[in-house]
Amino acid sequence: MEFGRLPNPRAAQALVDYLKSQGIECHQTFLDDVVVLSVVSASDLSAAQAEFARFRQNPLDEKYLAASWESGTTSSHLDYGAPGLSLLSRFITGAGPLTLVIFALCVLVYAALNLGFGDQTFALLSFFGATGTFQASELWRVFTPTLLHFSLMHISFNLLWWWFLGGRIETRIGTKPLLILLLVAGTVPNIAQYFLTGPNFGGLSGVVYAVAGYSWLMGVRKPSAGISLPASYMGFMVLWMVLGFFDVLGLSMANAAHLGGLMVGLLQALWDSRKTR
Repeated sequence: MEFGRLPNPRAAQALVDYLKSQGIECHQTFLDDVVVLSVVSASDLSAAQAEFARFRQNPLDEKYLAASWESGTTSSHLDYGAPGLSLLSRFITGAGPLTLVIFALCVLVYAALNLGFGDQTFALLSFFGATGTFQASELWRVFTPTLLHFSLMHISFNLLWWWFLGGRIETRIGTKPLLILLLVAGTVPNIAQYFLTGPNFGGLSGVVYAVAGYSWLMGVRKPSAGISLPASYMGFMVLWMVLGFFDVLGLSMANAAHLGGLMVGLLQALWDSRKTR
C-alpha cells in the first residue's frame, strides 16, 4: 500500500532504510520522476505515513543517515551521477518555487546590467525619479529596485541568504509567509530608503533582513515550525547594519531598507508565532 512519493531516489532509500530499522518493510517503485513508497503489510501503513510526514519536515535528520549506515545495503543500484548534478539537485530541493524564481530573476537582472543593457535595465526597474522622469502609473517601481544589484559581492551575499533562509521558510512553513515577507519587505523599506537617501538604491538586502529576523524569532518563539537562525548569526547581521548607519565600512548601504526589512520580519514572526486556541 502506497504511503508517499519522493522526487529523490537517494532520499527515498534513506527513509526506507530507517523504516526497515523500525521493523517496517517497504517497496520502492521507480517512475519517470518520482519514487513511489509502499508498505508490505497494511498494518504498518499509519506508522509509515507518520514517519513520511516527519521525513518531509526534516529529511537531513541524523537518524536517517544512521539507519542507512546500519541497515542499508549495496544492492540499491542508485546512480549517483556527476557531483555537479548532485549539487544542482541539492540547490533545487533546498528551496521552493518562489525562492528559486526570485533567485533567477536577480541573476537575470544582474546579467542584463553587466552585459550591455545597464542603462535600459536600470531605467526600467529603478525607483521613481532615479532616471529623472517617471509616471505615477509605474507602480512596479516600488518593488523592482529589490531585484537590482550593482556588484558581484552584493548579489552573492544577498542570494546566499535568500536561498538558505527563504528556502527553509518556504519548504518548512509554506510559500504564503515567504510571499508576504517578500512583498512587504520588498516595498515598504524601499519607500523609507527613498525618503532617507533618494531614489538611487537597489538590492534584496531589505528582504534578506526580513527573512533573517523572521527565522530567528520563529526559532525562539515557535521551534516546532522547524526554522531558526543562531543568535550569533543574527547578531552579526545587526552589527553589520549598525556599522552601515555610522558609515564605518565605507560602503554604500541601504540602511533604511535593512532596518525596515528587519522590522517587517520580526513583526510577521510575532504574528505567525502567536498562541491560538
